[in-house]
Amino acid sequence: MLAVLILTVGAGAVAALAPGGLGDPRPEVVTEGVSADLYRAVVGVPAGVVRLGEHAALGAPLLLLAALAWVGWVGRRRRTGATAVVALTGAGAVLAYVTSEALKLVVDQERPCRAIADVPGWVPCPPAGDWSFPSNHSTVAGALATGLVLAAPRLAGFAVPAGLLAAAARVVAGVHYPHDVVAGLLLGTAVTAAVVVLLTPAVRRPVGSTRDRCAPERPAR
Repeated sequence: MLAVLILTVGAGAVAALAPGGLGDPRPEVVTEGVSADLYRAVVGVPAGVVRLGEHAALGAPLLLLAALAWVGWVGRRRRTGATAVVALTGAGAVLAYVTSEALKLVVDQERPCRAIADVPGWVPCPPAGDWSFPSNHSTVAGALATGLVLAAPRLAGFAVPAGLLAAAARVVAGVHYPHDVVAGLLLGTAVTAAVVVLLTPAVRRPVGSTRDRCAPERPAR
């Protein structure tokens, strides 16, 4: 089944990015490695770029939501399957977010703004216990971008960059490592794609049946 394959590949990729933490009561602290080095390089950008990143982290998901709402509205008017995909995208995004929160409690990875003290952050660091892996913002952004691509493939040129921008902005702000946001994007993408692939036929069928029953009968010739 395609949905199972998507979830399996996504889960494997997220697990490969996880720094550990399973069964260890101590917080996972990442100070070395490629992701930590990239974090140090990115957080050293000027404050103006960080402010832009903060706006992007909030604005990009809102734009994705607006685009999904528009695609759903147009799909409803034209009676296409896009409306079902948009509705399932919402369900997928919620499920992906809940999964992300559960993973945070398992991995217990400390925020980079707390673990890497030699790099001053531009924004306040989240409180202790607000774990870093994976990124919730990136998870939701990946879910929304994936749903928009599946509902309206012609908008992929907007959806993909918007999702990536929302994720990258969290690193620029200094509150996530690069591997946090990549894992979030993969998680949101895998869960939402699996939900859409698995449930779209079941959602479309009752809608189509209702329309058939409500359609006026044509006189016989």
